[in-house]
Amino acid sequence: MKKKLTVYQKPTCTKCRTTLRLLKERGAEFEAINYYEVRFTAARLRGLLKKLALSAREILRKDEPVAKQLGIAKIDFSDEELIALMVKHPDLIQRPIVVHGDKAVLGRPPENVEKLL
Repeated sequence: MKKKLTVYQKPTCTKCRTTLRLLKERGAEFEAINYYEVRFTAARLRGLLKKLALSAREILRKDEPVAKQLGIAKIDFSDEELIALMVKHPDLIQRPIVVHGDKAVLGRPPENVEKLL
């Protein structure tokens, strides 16, 4: 049996909607999780970063208003500090994140998910 993909997304996000449409077109089995409703914990986010093979800074949305308010571009936050901020402010997280087993990709661009199919 093929493992189902998990898509962490925001329903109003254009890239998320495009990614979900691409997965449907490919006939992929997936579960879409709105991470604004089912919030990330620090542990889950750390696990996703490991699967993505990226740092917290690499999935940070630096242009979000909350990022500017927090001074993220001006202050050298540690990965743990950024993870805590992302848990508190999900707008700071790049999306969508698509997971398949022990691998994950950012769906920016949406075609990145092809690597997991």
